[in-house]
Amino acid sequence: MALVPYEEGGGWAARQLHSPSATFHFASRTIRLQQDWRRLGVAAVVWDAAVVLCAYLEMEGIDLRDRSVIELGAGTGLLGIVVTLLGKGFFVASFKAIHNCSARVTITDRAAALEFLESNVQANLPPELRPRAVVKELTWGKDLDNFPPGAFDFVLGADIVYLEETFAELLQTLEHLCSEQTVILLSCRIRYERDLKFLKMLRDRFSVYEVHYDSSKDVHIYKAQRGSRKDDF
Repeated sequence: MALVPYEEGGGWAARQLHSPSATFHFASRTIRLQQDWRRLGVAAVVWDAAVVLCAYLEMEGIDLRDRSVIELGAGTGLLGIVVTLLGKGFFVASFKAIHNCSARVTITDRAAALEFLESNVQANLPPELRPRAVVKELTWGKDLDNFPPGAFDFVLGADIVYLEETFAELLQTLEHLCSEQTVILLSCRIRYERDLKFLKMLRDRFSVYEVHYDSSKDVHIYKAQRGSRKDDF
C-alpha cells in the first residue's frame, strides 16, 4: 500500500530516497535492491522499519520453516526476501512423498508496484527458493477471496501504517488473513497521532504487545494475535 507522496525531510533520508539501489546483508547473503522513488514513491525505497524487522527475525531465530507467511505492502521486497531466506528448509522423504520444509511466502502490494517488486525478489533469491516466494496483488479490503481466510502462520508489515484512510481496510484484511494461531508482526515508526489511533483500533480486535524497540532508528515492533493469546513463537 504505497504509491503516494511522502515527506520525511532532507539529509540522510533524502539521499536514501533518491539512491537507485540499496544493499543489505541478511541470512548470510548480500541483498541488492533497486529503488525508484520518482516512479513509485514510497513503494520503491527501503524504510528503516523493514530493516529492523528483518534484523529482529534473524536475531530472535524465529523458526519460519514450513510456515505460511504473507507480507503486506511489500514495496521493494526486502522483508519478503529475507523471510524466504530465513525460512529455507530441506526436503524430507517418506514412503509416501517428498516434502519441502521451506517457508511458503506470499509477498503482496498494489498492482502498480508488482513488476518492480517481482524483479527485486527474483534477483535476490537463489533458484531453488524462487518457487517458494509468490508475488501477488493485494489492495487492502478488496478481492480478499483471492486469499484463503485464516491460512497464514505469520502476517508481516513494515511501515504500512501511515494513511488514516486505509486503516479500516487494513484491519479488515488482517481479520480475513488471521486464524486464532496467526501471529501478526508490524514494524513501524510512530510519527503522528494517527499512528497511535491505528494501534488503538488494532487493540480493539487483537491482543497487541510491543516485542522490540530499536532506539537507534526509533522503530517499534508490535505482535498481535486474536483473543487474549500471548504465545511464544
